[in-house]
Amino acid sequence: MSELLVPWWAQQLTLCGWPLVSDPRLTLGADQAHARLQSLGIGGRDEFAWRLWESGGDAQSPSFARLAALELLALGSAANWIRPPCTDAWLVMLARNIVEQAPTLKAWLQSLASLNDPALDAAGRELLARERQQRGVSWLALRHRLKSAGPSTPPDSAGFDALQVRSADLWPDGPWRARAAIAPVLAWPIDIPPDEQRQYRTLLREQDDVDGREELLSSLFWLAGQGHRYGWELDAVRVARQRPEAQLEWLSGLSDQHDYGQVLLGFLADAEPLDWAAWDWFRLVDQAYLGHCAGWLTTEEAERFAGHGIDLLQQRYPDWEAAARAYQRGRSLFEGRDLRAVFDEEWRGLLSTATSPWAVPLADTLEEEAREAAREFVRQHREDPGSWVLSIASIRDPDLVHRRSLSEPLGPDRIQEAERYLEDVLGLRREEGTAGLARFWMPAQAHHLNQLAADSRHAAGRRSSPGASRRLAVCADHAATITMAEKYAFYLVMASDSGRYSPVEIETLARSLCDVLSRFYRDAERMLSAWQVWETVLSEDETPDEVSLADDIAWHRRDPGSSFHWLTPSRSLTWLEPGVRPTLARFTAISLAGPLNEALWQAPQPLAPQDREALGEWIEHQYSLQGASGLVDFLDFLSEAGDRQDYQINYAPYTLNRTRLEAEIAILESGECAEEDRVHLMRLKHVRDNACHCNDQDMTAWDIAQLVDLAVAGRQLDWLDEARLSHYLDAAMRLAERHYSSWRDYAEGLYSGFGFFMDDTPEREAFLLRFREALSAWLEAEPLLAGAWASLDFPGSPMTHWTSLHVDILPGEPHRLH
Repeated sequence: MSELLVPWWAQQLTLCGWPLVSDPRLTLGADQAHARLQSLGIGGRDEFAWRLWESGGDAQSPSFARLAALELLALGSAANWIRPPCTDAWLVMLARNIVEQAPTLKAWLQSLASLNDPALDAAGRELLARERQQRGVSWLALRHRLKSAGPSTPPDSAGFDALQVRSADLWPDGPWRARAAIAPVLAWPIDIPPDEQRQYRTLLREQDDVDGREELLSSLFWLAGQGHRYGWELDAVRVARQRPEAQLEWLSGLSDQHDYGQVLLGFLADAEPLDWAAWDWFRLVDQAYLGHCAGWLTTEEAERFAGHGIDLLQQRYPDWEAAARAYQRGRSLFEGRDLRAVFDEEWRGLLSTATSPWAVPLADTLEEEAREAAREFVRQHREDPGSWVLSIASIRDPDLVHRRSLSEPLGPDRIQEAERYLEDVLGLRREEGTAGLARFWMPAQAHHLNQLAADSRHAAGRRSSPGASRRLAVCADHAATITMAEKYAFYLVMASDSGRYSPVEIETLARSLCDVLSRFYRDAERMLSAWQVWETVLSEDETPDEVSLADDIAWHRRDPGSSFHWLTPSRSLTWLEPGVRPTLARFTAISLAGPLNEALWQAPQPLAPQDREALGEWIEHQYSLQGASGLVDFLDFLSEAGDRQDYQINYAPYTLNRTRLEAEIAILESGECAEEDRVHLMRLKHVRDNACHCNDQDMTAWDIAQLVDLAVAGRQLDWLDEARLSHYLDAAMRLAERHYSSWRDYAEGLYSGFGFFMDDTPEREAFLLRFREALSAWLEAEPLLAGAWASLDFPGSPMTHWTSLHVDILPGEPHRLH
């Protein structure tokens, strides 16, 4: 074929003023070709590809457009903007279309006569003379050769194949067909000269605010894993739930995004599919190409990113049209103008032209080997434990999706923000080191939720209200670990960003978190599923101003590009948690403090010096205790006698002699009372009135709760070591077991003790009401994390809870066989 086609091509180019040569591809140097292309208004590869396709790709194109395509093909080949195989395919296709339209050279020249170009007419007469003299390629011979070529015709020595007129061969093999949504690609792989690289870098800087390889990589992973679609889809989901007046209020608050909001509301009103992921994924392919042209990505890296983009498109869309419509919706939102009406006009060529890069179906665009290579490439970038931490934390802070590593350099503003968060929000002091982070690792909380869910599944209902049971039944199949671990992950990111801790320490904790989550969840999808279910339930207990993360989690589950789908679970056989996992008995003992303080979900540990000072001052103010020795003496008093002895000796006898009680009260009321007598009088009145059922209840619970609360405080002050803490917690457990049989009985005793020993103040009734409500919340698990009593067996009582379906539970005490 080449002995006819290439000389024929050279002959036709004489009509454009070219000299007659044996091969047009060798006529001009690259610089000359670039200059000629510039004169034609073609400043780069993208514009060249569009012009070539528009000029010669349409079978209905006029003759002068095809002649222009022949010249463009020669110029592009000389400029190295199109690869030889594609050049050959385009030449065959153009030649076939021309000779089919014009069966003779004379007919071809007559179709060009309307241009009224004297130079072209003269060149045409010269071609006719040459053909009459049988010099050069005969038009009829070429036409016959093209028509006679069939499937069995082998390629000739120059590589020409008569069948290379299919769209599959007009464009390079590989993942770049998808880029035709932005601009077609005619050459790959490519070598970009330095001057052209600078042009592409300028383009990326101005178009995408990307200035360097690291920023490019962040942008590419952002487009793949989140992009613009994330915020748009969450807006759509949330606005769709609102009433019309609330939607208008939302729109009015958008300020400079008002046009975007109007387009989104239009989509909702028209029940348009709320999907625009193709807007991000087509641009992912485009940026991968531009990044290579800018010299910031290797050929292999660009192919992997482009392959990843196509893989994501194939997972979401059945064909190119569905992807193009999604892209058009995304572009509409981005530009703030509804472009659906011009879809057919703008996309007809790509979707319907036989020579389109998209003539190959979307499903056939990526070879399986390339798909697996792209997937492995992405997984390798997500295999670091820090990727788990950043992915989980990005649910709370979506901007973290731009980060690829916990150790990447940060600006001073971010470092200061993280430092303030640790200090002011978490109360995590620098002196505590990474050990201070352990108090935010709360396996007891996960145990509590898992146990509640297990009981609800079996309709146990003994430790939680019917409402809680109904809410939790759906959670029984999902370990609650992630509800605690996700907050720890966010705190770990802030700790890393603060610069307080060494990268080695942060990496160790990140590895620990990854190991634990990989142990409790088979994969990231299972983890997300558990998180979504638990978040839906737990968010019901949050205040109205707190936004549930359930929509965000659901988005990450749906979106195939989300970083969660590319995380690599840990396969470590040994693992160490980021914090201490208390035994079930230890956690039960700590929970005896009840609502005297906030629920403690982890083993107590010494605080930072400044926090110890504040806690010490509080203990001195409330209990007049100074130093470790004073605390130990008081703890011994509580475990051996406590306020319960005071009641038994000084007040219980009055319950048997009402007359004496009234007389004692009358005597004290008749004169001035010292502080001690005033307190005695107040308590006598409590006995008289049976305030808070103090005469009917065993108030030992009041001593037990104080014993535990103060022993924990002593450990936090570092006045008690672990052994001494265990001593007092064991004493509290023995007292509880000896005096009560259930948490409800214990709560009644605690309420009575709280009320009996409380001073009479104007706020007394309000305090009692709040304390009663807190006790009820602990008993009923309403809200779920109010306290732990609903998930624990009372000390010494038979086991009444169902076995959890998950391994994330607190261990029991070791037993010895004798």
